[in-house]
Amino acid sequence: MSSTFGRLFTVTTFGESHGGSVGVVVDGCPPRLRLDVEAVQHELDRRRPGQSRLTTQRQEADRVEVLSGLFEGRTIGSPIALVVENTDARSGAYDHLKDLYRPSHADWTSEAKYGFRAWAGGGRSSARETIGRVAGGAVARQLLGALAGIEVVGWVSSVHDIDAEVDAATVDETAVDAGPTRCPAPAAAARIEAAIDRARRDGDSLGGVVTCVARGVPAGLGAPIFDKLDATLGAAMLSLPAAKGIEVGSGFAGTRLRGSEHNDPFVVGDDGRPATTTNHSGGVQGGTTNGEDVVVRVAFKPTATINASQRTVTRDGDEVDLAATGRHDPCVLPRAVPLVESMMCLVLADHLLRQRAVDVLPREPGDVPPPV
Repeated sequence: MSSTFGRLFTVTTFGESHGGSVGVVVDGCPPRLRLDVEAVQHELDRRRPGQSRLTTQRQEADRVEVLSGLFEGRTIGSPIALVVENTDARSGAYDHLKDLYRPSHADWTSEAKYGFRAWAGGGRSSARETIGRVAGGAVARQLLGALAGIEVVGWVSSVHDIDAEVDAATVDETAVDAGPTRCPAPAAAARIEAAIDRARRDGDSLGGVVTCVARGVPAGLGAPIFDKLDATLGAAMLSLPAAKGIEVGSGFAGTRLRGSEHNDPFVVGDDGRPATTTNHSGGVQGGTTNGEDVVVRVAFKPTATINASQRTVTRDGDEVDLAATGRHDPCVLPRAVPLVESMMCLVLADHLLRQRAVDVLPREPGDVPPPV
């Protein structure tokens, strides 16, 4: 079940980079949701290759086809199957790699696990698998909006040693998508674009951080002990290709503060419920949302495929030099933004439905009203 994520709202992705198609089966989506398929396509367009010179030049339209689960524009409660065809694979470009183990790829580890591997395009370990996550996440995004008015926005907050100052409370998708870097801070975006260009010309790559905020999340989502919301977010984000770290709220920077500095003081909010004056917790306390914005940062390593010469070994145990050729992203960050947003949406949609399943009995007088 390693290709399935979620408990009540689940996604199962399928397909390989150089197979006939990739996609997702979404199960557990409630009936009667008016699903905007063009909104699903919009998210896939934000993820697709060939968007600018900063990304891989593989040319894929990534047009989504709905195979099941919809009738007259509404979900009917059965599994929703979404599929995208692969049309520009060029498997022959990988012929010279079939007996090599590319540094920092899943080549050797896949063979160690399964005994052999689909070497064309990286098979299942390719980032093309994320098409299914983005399509499923687009369904989850619409469910979150319909049930709770939750809004999710991600952006590139750093690349290499360049940091961007962005207001998580006000940033929107229009500002994020205004440039090819998906960094909504213009000065930092210009520096990031130049840095990615230099790395591309040098045959090298860069890593960085995507920050994501979910606004309008009600208090009460998440559960102790092993189903804490931040634990689920950690599993979700670290399952993304090239992801190597996640922070919720203050993250590691919080270790440099005292408790008196880090604690988020409570006040009475506009709705009469508790609210905090700061958000070092990133909207999650005790593994459960507290009604503030949920904020995460996800670290992505530099792209493993580079054109510079590297030492590696063959399946026969010979040491060789490898300078990879072909199409790849010199920096995954711009295309990683919709991936992080999608995983945030999937986590929140699942926990939202799970909370509703828990709250089946009416709350008695004196109890706190339900979150959703």
